[in-house]
Amino acid sequence: MMTWRVGYPLLFLSLKGVKMNVSSVDVSASVRADFDFSVDKFPLFGPENMKTDQYGLFRSDTGYITGVKSVSPRYVPHTTDDVCALVEAASDAFDGEVECKTHWQQGHYVSVAPAKDHRKAIYGSNDNIFPRIVIRAGYDGQAFTGTMGYYRDACKNLAIMRKVSGTSVSIRHTSGLRSAMDELIDTFGQLSKGWEHLQEIAAELQTREVRMVEFLDQIYGRPSQEQLALAATGQTVGSVTSHKNRTEAIWNRLNRERVRTGRPTMVKDKVSAWEAYNAIQGYVQHDARAKTGFKSEFSRILRAANDTNVRRAESLVLELVS
Repeated sequence: MMTWRVGYPLLFLSLKGVKMNVSSVDVSASVRADFDFSVDKFPLFGPENMKTDQYGLFRSDTGYITGVKSVSPRYVPHTTDDVCALVEAASDAFDGEVECKTHWQQGHYVSVAPAKDHRKAIYGSNDNIFPRIVIRAGYDGQAFTGTMGYYRDACKNLAIMRKVSGTSVSIRHTSGLRSAMDELIDTFGQLSKGWEHLQEIAAELQTREVRMVEFLDQIYGRPSQEQLALAATGQTVGSVTSHKNRTEAIWNRLNRERVRTGRPTMVKDKVSAWEAYNAIQGYVQHDARAKTGFKSEFSRILRAANDTNVRRAESLVLELVS
């Protein structure tokens, strides 16, 4: 993963994986430096070189892209130029300098963030959120997407609330995106309104209370009485152990953040809906056991964004403000 900032003179040697600062005119060059490969379509063959009408996608540096279905002869893979056009258009949605991070996961992902003066205080001075546009350009035949998420400094993670209106835009998957830059800029500009709505939702969730024990039960359920009784005899019961460890991890995260943000002592396990959602999201992103391929920062962000329990937590808290 590489990070660059737009709006500063070049300060560091441009090496893949090294944080560096570049001028705004070099943003495309920075994207290319990280995505320094092409994706090509080649025919697939059966036994004894039997011809098929299917094609596979291959990276020029690492070969066949596993996990991506075969494509038809009509399929045209998008290029790094297309990704650059998306990044430049997304950067235009913010005033001044931006910071970008890139990631590859069966397609191109880019996070675009503005300067920290775009922060929104949700509680006191230590629970702020900052906008993040996450661009997804996969090779699964689906449209490109731009999603407005938020980085929360209280837990140092990036979250995406999928069900908040105005926070996601779809971009037609076509070749030659650079020729449609004006349209792309307008499309990403729509996410500015989504950011305003997301701030309103966050502030409103902070005013609503939930009981954390009940909230966790609605998301994860509880072990049965039989399982609890068996565990009480000293036997190891996997579901009871998993429930206990997960609950402790979420409570520890929640209490650390309450101390860090200057919130008062919890009364009768009541917390704000904002805290409750972020406790689940943060747990999945940082504390839950990572599967193979989900250990980098960006992959953990994507794992949490697609997690069933995080989505359920989002639905529960949004019901309070609907």
